[in-house]
Amino acid sequence: MSENRNVVYILRCSDGTLYTGWTNNIKKRLEAHNAGKGGKYTRVRTPVELVYLEEYRTKQEAMSREVKIKQLTRKEKEELIGLS
Repeated sequence: MSENRNVVYILRCSDGTLYTGWTNNIKKRLEAHNAGKGGKYTRVRTPVELVYLEEYRTKQEAMSREVKIKQLTRKEKEELIGLS
């Protein structure tokens, strides 16, 4: 996967919670999350670990998928990432 692609990702935070986001540069975004400069939710839950990734052609597709994943229950997210 190229670094500058539109991706939806799920992170496992240090407290065991899951965070879903999208980016067009996953390496830079992970560095930001772990430096406490990512999403407000992850700032106090570092370190975070990438546990799931989907790649899309367009920003709009990635953003749409992010919304759909965020609407899933925790159990459904765990099934998606292969934990159940």
